[in-house]
Amino acid sequence: MTFTLSSSVLSNKLGQLAKVINSKNSLSILDSFLFEIADNQLTLTASDNTNMMKLFVDLNSCDGQGSFCIPTRIMLNAVKELAEQPLIFEVNENDNSIKVIYQNGSYSIMGQSADNYPSMQQMPEGYTETQLPTSSLANNIQRTLFATANDELRMVMNGIYFDLKEDSMNLVASDGHKMVRNMLLACKTDVPASFILPKKPAGLLRSVLSTDDESMVTIKFNNNTAEIVFSNGVLSCRLIEGRYPNYASVIPTDNPNIVTIDRKSMLSALRRVQQFASESTQLVKLRLEMNNLQLTSEDIDFATSAQENVICEYGGVPMSIGFKGSVLVDILNNLNSEEVIIELADPSRAGVIRPAEQPENEDILMLIMPMLLND
Repeated sequence: MTFTLSSSVLSNKLGQLAKVINSKNSLSILDSFLFEIADNQLTLTASDNTNMMKLFVDLNSCDGQGSFCIPTRIMLNAVKELAEQPLIFEVNENDNSIKVIYQNGSYSIMGQSADNYPSMQQMPEGYTETQLPTSSLANNIQRTLFATANDELRMVMNGIYFDLKEDSMNLVASDGHKMVRNMLLACKTDVPASFILPKKPAGLLRSVLSTDDESMVTIKFNNNTAEIVFSNGVLSCRLIEGRYPNYASVIPTDNPNIVTIDRKSMLSALRRVQQFASESTQLVKLRLEMNNLQLTSEDIDFATSAQENVICEYGGVPMSIGFKGSVLVDILNNLNSEEVIIELADPSRAGVIRPAEQPENEDILMLIMPMLLND
């Protein structure tokens, strides 16, 4: 069997698939990529026995069909050093020996039989199915993933909660200090359903989905498994089982003090001031007065402090509130609008941050818990 494909395309796909594979696997065959050739198309597969991802590559030419496995490390290192050029694979199906011919040389690799490689399980009957644009899913996973937790006691917090409702789909993540809720108004269902996507498959999707791809993604899921089909591949993964907390109940509904501020100006000032905050608390104090935001931090142990004023639109009562600086930086980093709106009630209640201009058919909300001020 012989087939030809682009070296850069192969290197890119293998690099994406390598993120699936664990450093230590229970099955030795999982230390390899699965190559499957049929109908002038190459299907590349990687698995860690919990997540399995397949990516599809159109071949320049193909003579025959079949399947084989190649060790991950060898294949990755072999192609990443090559400039863009056609690669010719000559596969001996009797002993799984592989010869890869490139412009100025060739590689000889001993592959393995594909017979022992796990197969992707089909979704059983009774699953829920929904569709949404690839760009929308990519943007919202990227915007949400940073807020997931690393909690060994509450595993449900370690993923993104997909809450499919009659009027929208909400993507939610929280670690107790911050929360992100992305509402996709164009994605609806007649029968409410939900699932919790673990952090690893969410990260895999973030790496393979394009934020400017307008094709549709199909998501199929039941109580413990999800299958996500996108334009050039498919991801199958095990879900986090359990009940996600009632996220809507923690979002304040009455926030009379409204700040509108340039996001980049606030982010730059915050990064400068945060350097002088206590390393243990990372507390940054926000003092709001008429059309002015003052950022203050100090580290008593090292006798350092910083203060900076940023112009904003604010007509509420003067107030001071404390936030963890690193969390506030993360939130502002994961918003794309030129201006953000910060909604506050009092120093003891969570602050709500929204983009001043919402993306089409979306409603983005980020929540940050306050820290106690000594003054």
